[in-house]
Amino acid sequence: MDVQTTTTTTSAMKRTLLIINCIILAIGNCGGPLVMRLYFIRGGKRIWFSSWLETGGWPIILIPLLVAYIRRRSRSNSPTKLILIKPRVFTAAAVIGVLTGLDDYLYAYGVAKLPVSTSALVIATQLAFTAVFAFFMVKQKFTAYSVNAVILLTVGAVVLGLHTNSDRPEGESSGEYLLGFFLTLAAAALYGLILPMVELTYKKAKQALSYTLVLEMQLIICFFATAFCTVGMLINNDFQAIGREAKVYELGETKYYLVIVWSAIIWQCFFLGAIGVIFYSSSLLSAIVITVLLPVTELLAVIFYHEKFQAEKGISLFLSLWGFISYFYGEIKHNKKKNSDATETELTPQCADP
Repeated sequence: MDVQTTTTTTSAMKRTLLIINCIILAIGNCGGPLVMRLYFIRGGKRIWFSSWLETGGWPIILIPLLVAYIRRRSRSNSPTKLILIKPRVFTAAAVIGVLTGLDDYLYAYGVAKLPVSTSALVIATQLAFTAVFAFFMVKQKFTAYSVNAVILLTVGAVVLGLHTNSDRPEGESSGEYLLGFFLTLAAAALYGLILPMVELTYKKAKQALSYTLVLEMQLIICFFATAFCTVGMLINNDFQAIGREAKVYELGETKYYLVIVWSAIIWQCFFLGAIGVIFYSSSLLSAIVITVLLPVTELLAVIFYHEKFQAEKGISLFLSLWGFISYFYGEIKHNKKKNSDATETELTPQCADP
């Protein structure tokens, strides 16, 4: 097999794995908010517990890690390392984990106070934050189209924030709604920072990168995020309240535990997919995938929870989609120009020195 064929095969495999991670991310990104909202609207009230569930499913990652270890061991005659991650990457993952725990709480508070369709639109601003942080942290290049996308997404969130009374849940004060709105916006900003931090960790790892290492990083990130939320639960006495809350849950005690178990599983898909997309592409693409799934989450919220879809949400959704299309059009145009320039360079004859 020649070098060109090997390169093509490797590229095709990378695209396949990227698509798989995008699908996993889609499941978590659409299902996570819906299951979390189901917890709250049917009688759940523990915000720290809900944020804990976002990363509490981290033991699931031990399964693919065990499979990867067994495969490495079967292919090698020499002693096989059980853990690949080095202290430098471990420390970075731990810091990112604590920030993720804080982000979990901010987001959970927003979902507790806002309809899913509203919180999803606010979270769409994450693309703008990711673009800005990626520019400074990993030298992500900007084009006129990506700048336009950032502006449109920001304006979309502002439009949504100007009309807060129309979709405020019954029994909730205007102050609670606004606090939920701004904490959700803060969650979007913080996760917009976290994604480039993960990409920067890859670049500065100083060790061989593999998907197994990515899984180990994700395990550490989720462990420290869960530990952060566990402290909040202990302070708030959430562990003692779970049993009582299950007994009075509108859907019944059994379904209460089904909701929280599936919440942990689905959210784990979100984090695994996000970190996988970063590994096979970039933090900015991960944020873009999250944003493009916005209409799906919107539609599911309207179908399952009969949420209102007022004019300002329509405008915000239109601006968000416009921003997304603008970004992707710019990327396609940039890649075509890049490929064209590369082809011209290859075809240009090299002149010999006189």
